[in-house]
Amino acid sequence: MASNSSSLAGLAVLLITAVLCLQLPAASHAQLQVGFYSATCPDAEAIVQQAVAAAVASNAGLAAGLIRLHFHDCFINGCDASVLLSVNPDGSEVERDRPQNNPSLRGFEVVDAARALLEQSCPGTVSCADILAFAARDSVNLTGTDVFYQVPAGRRDGSVSNGTLTTTLPGPNLTADGLVSGFADRNLSAEEMVVLSGAHTLGRSHCNSFIVRNRERLADGTVSPAYQALLEALCPANTSQFTDVTTEIDLSTPTVLDNAYYKLLPLNLGLHFSDDQLVRNGTLRASVDAFAANETLWKEKFVAAMIKMGEISPKTGADGEIRLNCSIVNTPAASPSASAGLIEVLRPGSGDEVATS
Repeated sequence: MASNSSSLAGLAVLLITAVLCLQLPAASHAQLQVGFYSATCPDAEAIVQQAVAAAVASNAGLAAGLIRLHFHDCFINGCDASVLLSVNPDGSEVERDRPQNNPSLRGFEVVDAARALLEQSCPGTVSCADILAFAARDSVNLTGTDVFYQVPAGRRDGSVSNGTLTTTLPGPNLTADGLVSGFADRNLSAEEMVVLSGAHTLGRSHCNSFIVRNRERLADGTVSPAYQALLEALCPANTSQFTDVTTEIDLSTPTVLDNAYYKLLPLNLGLHFSDDQLVRNGTLRASVDAFAANETLWKEKFVAAMIKMGEISPKTGADGEIRLNCSIVNTPAASPSASAGLIEVLRPGSGDEVATS
């Protein structure tokens, strides 16, 4: 009887401790870590990679879209999958509907496909924010000649998408100073800004992002007249936000993650005003020249910058949730219960990452 009482008392202590741990602020929990799902969902990264590979095989442009989705998510309130929300509980405008993101953001359906596969394998375990981080890495890998890096995970999903903050996203018409400042606000250096801008070696851009400002560049002699003539022939005279006409950002290798982007800039072949700004500032130009001359150097720095960007203000531990549908917040009935969390904590062989996922 004493032994049974002792066992029950020990279990009670574990339960109380687990409850208290769940109530502690996020800062007290383990931060992002490589292999976060090794115990709870060992195939998580492979499942996401499967969804990304299938999508990119049918539409190579989705690789650029997924990298941009991750970027736009992390730059607004940190990497919490807020960019994926299609509706806010209070009815306010979400990030994805704002002009900075609509209609240019793409890849939502790839995230949804990965979410569905994960729910079949390990339901309620992998966050949408981590799916985005994995998908961006896989997109880099699929287009960058086997550029692969480990993604620290453990992010949780936010419950609010702040559409008004999209005005702080670095846009195509920013000056060099504006670009440096916007990245500095996210603890990213001027060099890391130039490094991450190299992602423009992939993907396409809508006419509304460049055509008007490039007419001013033509007058200033900072865009090739022949290039601008091609763009004018492509874009309708009445171009607006929803004009569905696009062109490659990198004229030479638009589906390959390489350093061609940097080689085009000194030739006045940068598509956006913001691209061209990288060669109008002496300090930034030095980085452009270095990356144009050494692709391996740029890729090494790109990987490091992607990892750092993916660690901007993540929600971890008890902060946030694991969205079962990446485009809407969980209803109370759909959210994993505290008791389920306690069972997971007490499961034999479970580790710290289980308690904080």
